[in-house]
Order: sequence, then structure tokens, then C-alpha cells
Amino acid sequence: MSSALTDLYRYPIVQAPMAGGASCPQLAATVSEAGGLGFLAAGYKTPEAMYEEIKQLRGLTGRPFGMNLFMPQPPNPDPAAVAAYGERLAGEAAWYETSLGDPESGSDDAYDAKLAVLLDNPVPVVSFTFGCPTRAVLDALAKVGTRTVVTVTSPVEAQTAQWAGADAVCVQGVEAGGHQGTYSNDPAADGMGVGLGLLSLITLVREYVQIPIIAAGGIMRGSQIAAALSAGAVAAQLGTAFLVCPESGANALHKQAMTDPLFGRTELTRAFSGRPARGLVNRFMREHAPYAPAAYPQLHHMTSGLRKAAAKAGDPQGMALWAGQGHRLARDLPAARLVETLAVELDAARAALGLQPQRGAVS
Repeated sequence: MSSALTDLYRYPIVQAPMAGGASCPQLAATVSEAGGLGFLAAGYKTPEAMYEEIKQLRGLTGRPFGMNLFMPQPPNPDPAAVAAYGERLAGEAAWYETSLGDPESGSDDAYDAKLAVLLDNPVPVVSFTFGCPTRAVLDALAKVGTRTVVTVTSPVEAQTAQWAGADAVCVQGVEAGGHQGTYSNDPAADGMGVGLGLLSLITLVREYVQIPIIAAGGIMRGSQIAAALSAGAVAAQLGTAFLVCPESGANALHKQAMTDPLFGRTELTRAFSGRPARGLVNRFMREHAPYAPAAYPQLHHMTSGLRKAAAKAGDPQGMALWAGQGHRLARDLPAARLVETLAVELDAARAALGLQPQRGAVS
């Protein structure tokens, strides 16, 4: 079961693909060189920019790495709600001296063109978020030697991914920072407590599928990786933990906010993108979250300029500060040092349980 992935890394540590710039070639290459599995994120990039990042990464390492794609989204069902939200944000645009983006800038994130690039220039791993590809797509990637991972947030989604032919699932608990990778964007589920914690979700998914599980959601320490492996995962995916590394391409204000006492908690919000995403609670989220419709990527396009203007102005209160629930545990370490530290912590936790060290463990 686990052999479908374990030859890709020395340690069961996957650096999460974080769209928006954090998952840059330098970070992914450093993680892979250190023995983990680094990832790039194609979200919000052109196919050409995605390909350039792949070339840059290959110039930095010969180790395996992954690329993440966003699945195309269905049309927005309520354009009037999007327009009303735009009117609400007019004051923000005036404050930051910018304009709102066009909400109809596209809903497929150039999915077909990016797939074509990855079929012509295969990478070791491709993962998918916001839905499950067709069997034809997964089979085509398999034929060129690419292993596939589908992000899931429920046992039913995991079963769908297995039926479609995915090599593995990335099981994302509600603790995770950034966007929830659920297949649907149903506002009826908001506030209903349907999000499952990671350990419970891993256990449930194991009852439904036989393919390997990568665990994601709030993981910041090696002891948490050990818990995820004990629950049935073959590796752990960490985003927030790597976001603060010097190699990360995240904005400096975003990195600083992770441990700033001013930002004490996280919430799931649609305020910035129209899809549930976990971030540090700031002014923008408090003022606008109650009015944000379920409209992704329309709201993402609309607020993109606002977020960039806030960052340029040095104002984290107007930025999307994506972060997992464990953000206060972030450590400002070089990425290679963080991988090594996590590996040492993992083996210490396994030893405390009377288990053997992981393959390639640091002594």
C-alpha cells in the first residue's frame, strides 16, 4: 500500500503546495534535498509561469517533487450576490487606492493547458485540489510516469478519488490553513460543524479506501507526524510550518503575523475568495466575512488587487493571512533545518511508543 509513495522521500514529510507565492522553487527544492517531498503550486499562475517554475526547480535539485493543480469550478449560481459584495468592498478599494478585480476573470485556472504541459513534461507527482479529476486524466498521467494525489475532506470524497484511479489521497482536516479542499462549495454546510478533525478523518478514510493517505491539517511538530502515521497515514503534509522559512516566498508581513500576539486565532472564512479558507482573524475578515457569498473564484479575482495593495501598504489587516490552527508553533528555521528537526522529533515520538525509527532517520 505505502510503496506507491514512500520511495519519493527519505522522511515522511511533505511540504504543502501553497498557492500565492509561498511554495516557490527554492523552498520546494530545499525540502526535497533535505529528504522531504517539496511541492510547487500552479494555482493562479499561467501555464507558462508554471513551466518556468518547474524548470527552475529542476535546476536546483534532482530529487522528486510535486505540482498541485486546482480543479475547474462550476459557474457561480448567484451573480447578484457577487455584485452586492463588490459594492460592499468599494470603500476598501478607495482606502487602498486601487480597483476591484473582474470577478469573471475565469473559473478553470487554465486547467487543460496546465495538464497539457505536465503530460508533455512529466513531473514525479501531481496533486489536485477542489475536486477529483476524471479517470482519463489520472490514467494519462500514470502513462507518463506521474503519481497522482487528490485532496479530500471526507470519506466519500476519498472513495471517489480511489474509484477514479488516484494513487493516493491527501486527507485534509479542518485544522488546515488556507483553502479547504472539499469538492463542493456549499454554503449550507457553513457553521454546521461538518469539518472533521484530522485524526478522526484519517481513521474514517482508512475504512473506505485502500490507497495511501497523506495527512494534512495543523501539523507543526514531529510528534504530530507520529500521531498521523499511527492513525494510518504514510506521510504528513505541512504548510504553515514551512510558510515562515526564509526560503518561502510568502510576504514578510504574513510570516511575522504567524506568531504575532495581535493575531491570536484562526477562522474559516469566505471573505477573500468565496471558498472556505482558514486564516488569521484580522479586520478585513471581521468586517466582511458575514456578507461573503459562496462564489469561488469570483471573489478571489475581485479581492486580489485589494490584498496586494494592503501588502504594499504594509497593512496585514487587509491581507489574507492563511494559517493553520497550530500557527503559534511556527519556527523561523531554514527549510532544511526544519525537515531535520521534524525528523528527529518524529523518531523521538516513535521511540517513546516503542516503535522503530523511520527509514533514513536522523540520529
